Amino acid sequence: MRDDEIRRQLADANPWWAAGATGTDPSAWTRSHRLLRDRANYDLGYRSNVLQDVETGPITDRLVVLTGPRRVGKSVALIDAAAALCQRADVDPRQVILVQCDGMQARDLRRAITLSRELTKVIDRSERRRRVWLLDEVGSVKGWTSVLKLAREGDPLGDDTVVVTSSRWHENEDVEGNLMAGRAGTSGGRRLRILLPMTFRAFLAATRPDIPLLTHVHPAILMSAAVAEELETVRFHVDQFDLAWQDYLTCGGFPRAVSEYSNLGAVSEAYQRDLVAWLRADIDPELPPESIPILLATLSGCATSPLNVTDTAAQLGYTRDVFERRLARLTAAFATVWCPQRKERGEVVVGAQSKLYLTDPLLAWLPSRLRAGLARPNMTALTEMAIGVSLARLIDDLDEGRWVTSDTIGFARTGSGHEVDLGPIPIPTSSGIGMTIPIESKWVDAGWRGEAVIMERKFGAGVIATKSILDLDNRSWAIPAPMAALLLG
Repeated sequence: MRDDEIRRQLADANPWWAAGATGTDPSAWTRSHRLLRDRANYDLGYRSNVLQDVETGPITDRLVVLTGPRRVGKSVALIDAAAALCQRADVDPRQVILVQCDGMQARDLRRAITLSRELTKVIDRSERRRRVWLLDEVGSVKGWTSVLKLAREGDPLGDDTVVVTSSRWHENEDVEGNLMAGRAGTSGGRRLRILLPMTFRAFLAATRPDIPLLTHVHPAILMSAAVAEELETVRFHVDQFDLAWQDYLTCGGFPRAVSEYSNLGAVSEAYQRDLVAWLRADIDPELPPESIPILLATLSGCATSPLNVTDTAAQLGYTRDVFERRLARLTAAFATVWCPQRKERGEVVVGAQSKLYLTDPLLAWLPSRLRAGLARPNMTALTEMAIGVSLARLIDDLDEGRWVTSDTIGFARTGSGHEVDLGPIPIPTSSGIGMTIPIESKWVDAGWRGEAVIMERKFGAGVIATKSILDLDNRSWAIPAPMAALLLG
């Protein structure tokens, strides 16, 4: 790209610079910004707080890598951050720099950093010299981690706040080595952040504010006396939770999907096809469009059992190598999360088959809604996947980086060959290393004790995530799945 092209892109992406130069309202641009205008068309009031500390805290030498699936709102989160910063009395709007990196190459990114500093050099004469860099979809630039590493080592960029977004976790980009090892700043806070679709908690807050929200608890104390006491206070809301959970499992947590379902009663076909287009682009653009629904239907249909990669590849007409590559890309795109078999203390059983969960319920519905003849997902499988994803998110929140290394959840086998959906996992606690409480998903209104006995023989106690049973009078507890999801997130 030529310098004049980059300069034009920077000027278009940073309308607040002109306000800073003329002394006019630095937030006036928010009324006409395309992303914010589009959000207003399906806005239920949901806002991610993933960059709240950047928006309200001091501008220091920090680096934040924000990743997650496409269509989840990472770009909007950056625009919201820019808007919040521009409204602060202690920030000159020209300290805020947004670079839209789609279509750039490494040399373009390097030049954009140089030109951005030149275009905002007026602030170098003031006390407000530190900048906030918002690099959107930088993951599309091959070699971006090396560019930022060099810029932070040999440029004032190393003293600035830098937030970068990427919609895929690229194995060939050394994020840890190039950006995290001693170069992520001294201000603290999470360096690697994942923005995923709305949790059930966020879904309830946006669509059913009248339903009480249970307190979020540490997974090591899921069966504490305080939790039991709070569960008893909402016992008479079980049916409301159940109906809301079924809605959540029907529309998922992508913000636009939640809005369409809430306002129209269904997620639009246009948006569902948009999600399929995202997956096809990230998995293999050469795939025929119908391949994505077939792949998702197959994975959804066997999600509650360990995945036999060889047999499933043959069923889909792939070679094993091709299938494994597509599974890896699904995971890199944050569409799936692995649930490997683990031992009693959380160690992975090497060589054992793993389960694979879709990270949002809507992905399981796309096949039957967009292609005739493909099966609809069942609520039992959707519930198991949703509870598993809730726990995986919580583990990553407690221990940064575990999601991207596929080191969150896992299932366990008993001596009699039975499975416990989510076995104990080691996690940090205030007093050292603790273990998560085992969880079995059983979406039923009765007959849960048989599964509880199996879990008790293996682990002594645990939680059965049911459809509507709340029973806290045994060694193992029955907790309705929506309540369990709220406790976990």
